[in-house]
Amino acid sequence: MIVELLASAFLVFGSSLAVISAIGLHRFRDIFARMHAATKPATLGLAMVVFGAVLVLPTAGPIAKLSLVLMLQFTTAPIGAHLVGRATYHAGTELDPRTVIDDDQSP
Repeated sequence: MIVELLASAFLVFGSSLAVISAIGLHRFRDIFARMHAATKPATLGLAMVVFGAVLVLPTAGPIAKLSLVLMLQFTTAPIGAHLVGRATYHAGTELDPRTVIDDDQSP
């Protein structure tokens, strides 16, 4: 009973983070902000969903598969985001002026 309740909480929290990530992808204006929204909450959301599923799975086979999925997500998401950011920077893409903070200017 307690385990199912805890697993449900993990699933709800993880899916909520995935929804927040989708909202961020829709609302942010430049590629760097969207890249952040695509990787950070979505990866943590997947981790919470996997932890919730692991709590209720009866055998080690599906748990091993979910662990592999989580490991690949934590490996490929930062690498992919880094490569997209690097390619965008080298292409000379302009940032949205509302997201740039210039520390050299004093108020």
